[in-house]
Amino acid sequence: MMNRTAAYLLGMVWGAIPALTVFLCLGPWRRRRLRERGLESPRLRETVLALFWMFCGGMAVLTLTPRWVVWSLVDLLHGYRWNVGDYPFFERGAVNLKLFQTFRFSSYILLGNLVMFIPFGFFGALLWRGWTLRRSLLAGLCGVIVIECCQLCVGRAFDIDDVLLNTLGVLAGFLLWKGLAPETAKAFRVREREESKWQ
Repeated sequence: MMNRTAAYLLGMVWGAIPALTVFLCLGPWRRRRLRERGLESPRLRETVLALFWMFCGGMAVLTLTPRWVVWSLVDLLHGYRWNVGDYPFFERGAVNLKLFQTFRFSSYILLGNLVMFIPFGFFGALLWRGWTLRRSLLAGLCGVIVIECCQLCVGRAFDIDDVLLNTLGVLAGFLLWKGLAPETAKAFRVREREESKWQ
C-alpha cells in the first residue's frame, strides 16, 4: 500500500510540474483578457488556481496513462531503469458495464476513486461563479466519462463503477464547499478592477 501511494504521489508530481508551467505561461494572456473586460483575479485566487491546475496535471498522468507508467515511476524511486520499451503505450482496454463489480476489491480502491475527484467539485465551486450543484454534477459526469473513454486507448478499462464513484467524489467536493466555504468564496472569485470602478 505504501508503494502504491508513493507511485500515485510521484505520478502527481510528474503531471503537476508541466501543468504549473503551462499555467504560468498563460498567465499574462489571461490577465490581459481580464483587464480588457475591466476585471482582475486576486492573488489568493491565482494561488489556488495554480494549485488546481497542478492537481489536474497530476490527475492526467494518473488517469490517462497506462498503469505501467505509474509503476515504472516507482521502479525509478528504487533505482531501477525506466522500462519504456517493454510495454505498448496505446492498446485496447476492457469494458465493464456491470454495476458494483469494483466493490468486491479493496476499500483502498473504492476510497481512492471517490476521494481523488473531491477537488473538482470543491475548487470548481470555490473559483467560479454559478457553479451550482447541477452544473457540478454534469461537469463531473461528463469529465469522468471522457477520462474513462480515453482509458480504453491505453490498455485500461471503461468501468461503470469508476464513473459512479468519481461522480460521487465531485458531488462530495461540492457539498464540502457548501458546508465549509460559501461565505469565503468572494475572496477567490474574479472581481471588478479598482480603477474601472471610478471610470
